[in-house]
Amino acid sequence: MLKPPKYCLCVQRDFVAQHYLIGGDWGAENLPHSHHFVLELRLHGSELDEHGYMVDIVDVERELQSLVAVYRDQMLNDLAPFAGLNPSIENFAHILCGALAGRVLAPTVRAFEVRLWENDIAWASCTIERA
Repeated sequence: MLKPPKYCLCVQRDFVAQHYLIGGDWGAENLPHSHHFVLELRLHGSELDEHGYMVDIVDVERELQSLVAVYRDQMLNDLAPFAGLNPSIENFAHILCGALAGRVLAPTVRAFEVRLWENDIAWASCTIERA
């Protein structure tokens, strides 16, 4: 017997932002520097709507573009979501995931996963599930 299908839709955006790490001695990472981030938003669900979509990709692209615009070319340390936080890639992935979970309202989406790449070999992810 087969289990019900599970779907995943992924949309990416890239942007450059700056930060510096705080709270420890990480050498050059403690100085302001830029990263060319790639944000992958993965939406997970097990149902499709009457049109055969889990979510309208145009809506997802619009919300993703709007959110990325907040961080593009900014110093992360200076932005309110990072107040009191080290602007690590893990914290950034959590902030982005929470924001997108509040913006993408399709009822068929059961989980939001953000995979945030800071270069070609390093990424962090955060997943938030709907109750």
